[in-house]
Amino acid sequence: MDLLFTPESLIALLTLTSLEIVLGIDNIIFLTILVDRLPSHQRAYARNIGLGLAMITRLGLLFSLSWIMSLTETLFFILDQAISGRDIILLTGGLFLIWKSTHEIHESIEGLSEGEPETSSGKQSTKYFFFILGQIAIIDVVFSLDSVITAVGLVNQLWVMVSAIVLAVIVMMFAARSIGEFVSDHPTLKVLALSFLILIGVSLVADGLDFHIPKGYIYFAMAFSLIVEMLNSRLRKRPIS
Repeated sequence: MDLLFTPESLIALLTLTSLEIVLGIDNIIFLTILVDRLPSHQRAYARNIGLGLAMITRLGLLFSLSWIMSLTETLFFILDQAISGRDIILLTGGLFLIWKSTHEIHESIEGLSEGEPETSSGKQSTKYFFFILGQIAIIDVVFSLDSVITAVGLVNQLWVMVSAIVLAVIVMMFAARSIGEFVSDHPTLKVLALSFLILIGVSLVADGLDFHIPKGYIYFAMAFSLIVEMLNSRLRKRPIS
């Protein structure tokens, strides 16, 4: 037990947990925007299920290390571009994220279309609830793959990886509601968040085509845009003299 909790392993746990939380922010944003489409009494339930699915997916992938390693093997070529199982997941997830975020931006600008859950019958609302959960599950796989690859590349102790993933999801569960309410109360911030997701989707597609965009560039662009939006928000609240 003493050998298990060494200073090095605890530092690795703290570092990996922090990275998992950072990597989970885009997951929270996507989940928040999807859950916001549900009736208010279903949102907390769907949010917790979505994050629970994210944790289960990450742990499942973590315990399937041999399968993850096999995903890098070339399956076929397209225009001299080698395509592996990992590339297919990244390309599919990236394109889905771009499509879904663009669709959500359109809905945010044009307003809710007919047949949304607020005006639907109970049976239709239940179907829509599971439809939203299905989309969350799909994108969880994409985000979880990135998260697990990061964990495997950073540490070699399984208990550290498992603990970091569980702790990160617990933190996200507590933060998701606050983030969700904040995004919902600020329409322009919601559009900005969706634009971030388009950027992340482009990054996933690029990774799937073996064109790596450094994550630092993406996070800097997101942080810079968020700061500008915060300044604009404060400026709009100032009384006109």
